[in-house]
Amino acid sequence: MRNTAKLTTAVLAAGALTFALSACGSDKGSSSASSDYSGPLVVAASPTPHAEILNFVKKNLAKKAGLDLEVKEFTDYVTPNTATEDGSVGANYFQNQPYLDDFNKKNGTHIVPVVTVHLEPLGLYSHKVKSADALKSGATVAVPNDSVNEARALKLLAANGLITLKSGVGNEATPADITKNPKKLKFKELEAAQTPRSLDDVDAAVINGNYAISSGLKPAKDALVLESATNNPYGNFLAVKKGNEKDPRVKKLAKLLTSPEVKKFIEDKYAGSVIPSF
Repeated sequence: MRNTAKLTTAVLAAGALTFALSACGSDKGSSSASSDYSGPLVVAASPTPHAEILNFVKKNLAKKAGLDLEVKEFTDYVTPNTATEDGSVGANYFQNQPYLDDFNKKNGTHIVPVVTVHLEPLGLYSHKVKSADALKSGATVAVPNDSVNEARALKLLAANGLITLKSGVGNEATPADITKNPKKLKFKELEAAQTPRSLDDVDAAVINGNYAISSGLKPAKDALVLESATNNPYGNFLAVKKGNEKDPRVKKLAKLLTSPEVKKFIEDKYAGSVIPSF
């Protein structure tokens, strides 16, 4: 973590400008990727656990595999994809398939998954009650405000009997799709990274696993309710711009990220709060 490269505001601004210019100057629907596979593979990642896992690979496995790996941390869920699309980075590691599908559709990007590495179960947390059943009538629950993670949060609450959602609702569910709300819960929609900070201001919050861990929470221990890992579609993966799947550096990293060494690292470090998907 301490050795991970940090992006400056100037670099972010330049990356955003490059993305805008390339979007305007390219042919509609173009998904061509760079064929220059020289130099280090730069990977955009959320600080926890993604950058931690990548830095384990960098420190312990990459040199022997002949991989020059550089890790850049981002704290949001947008820039890693726009930077991958415009070539500022060669790959990213932070997201799941429903989120990527939604992002590509809304932004006209061409990001594709390479290999699934782990699952971070979504959880409900509180500083005010010890169980979900103890939430009082009219309690306020913070949920992520991006469409996929909000739907995921609502489905977690529904799976645990706190609300009922409209039959067949998918990854675009919102509070408007709630058909039964016996506790009359109120929902506060926040940017996903802000949900842990809201715990002193709301009765409970649904928090993504990476933000829970980076805030000092232990999902396997502290969550009032936690997403099941069984048949879970929200595994996090290494992703690239379409066409760069054949990059030999990406292939090396994909192999290392699904190695026995990484599996043991995840299991030992996160103790069930992050679950290997391979």
